[in-house]
Amino acid sequence: MTTVSTAPPPARTHHRARQGRRRMPVLGALPFLAPALALYGIFLLFPIVSAVYLSFMRWNGFPTVPPVWAGLDNYRDILTNDTVFHTALRNSVIWVVLSLIVPTVLALLLALALNRRLLGRNLLRSAFYIPAVLASIAVATMWTWLYNPNSGLVNGTLNALGLSSWIQDWLGEPRIALYSVFVAFVWQTTGFSMVLFLAGLQTVPADLVEAAKLDGASAWQSFRNVTLPALRPTFTVVLVLTVISSLKVFDLIVGMTNGGPAQSSQVLALWSYSQSFINHNFGGGNALAVVLLLITLALVLPYLMWTLKEDER
Repeated sequence: MTTVSTAPPPARTHHRARQGRRRMPVLGALPFLAPALALYGIFLLFPIVSAVYLSFMRWNGFPTVPPVWAGLDNYRDILTNDTVFHTALRNSVIWVVLSLIVPTVLALLLALALNRRLLGRNLLRSAFYIPAVLASIAVATMWTWLYNPNSGLVNGTLNALGLSSWIQDWLGEPRIALYSVFVAFVWQTTGFSMVLFLAGLQTVPADLVEAAKLDGASAWQSFRNVTLPALRPTFTVVLVLTVISSLKVFDLIVGMTNGGPAQSSQVLALWSYSQSFINHNFGGGNALAVVLLLITLALVLPYLMWTLKEDER
């Protein structure tokens, strides 16, 4: 009489043991992760869920008046009846496009220049990075002084150079107010992207660069074929952070123009705040916030998925 063994195959037993070892570190880490997860849920997930919920309500923000279900009316209103929304959306798109080009290119050029052996290199790196650590409202106050049409440094310099025809009311002219604020944004954010690019340049294999030079490659060919591919992860981080920061720009515009003149520098983040806390239309303000969130996800997620697929290849 033969005896049939009921023990699982060794390979399957080894696989189950390996899965068990994988689960144990996760379970052991949960007590340490719990405080951070609780804070994450309270200060990030809960406000997002509340904003989505209130976007379907009609509410003036006062606790004595309960919210009333409005369905999709708030979204319908901002898309069809809210003319400021279209201006804010256009300005936000302009801001994102300019942010992806101007500060990113400047940051890369600065990083390439300051990655060389230069006298005072560390001092220059610090000087370009300092604006990134300043509070946005402080930057707004400083640039408002610079743009002062009567006593500001910008118009004073133009006048001293004999370019008085270029003197403008930089923050009071609807055609240029948004771009004047954007200059302050570039000044503040370029240094942070520069530091990220500098960190990425440290990962470029020096032997590959030297091999390209020995093969007769020019500086541009070496940069295009060796440095740029190595900077792909850095570009992913820089572009994602740039899109997010440009879509949620708020402090600079509040401190410099408050969306004016005549809503010419209005953006989605500021208009969402204004609808909620100034116009007491919390339903419409939260609907704008949800639209802004969806736009951010629509821009960031496809790019992240594409970069992940490229990295896998």
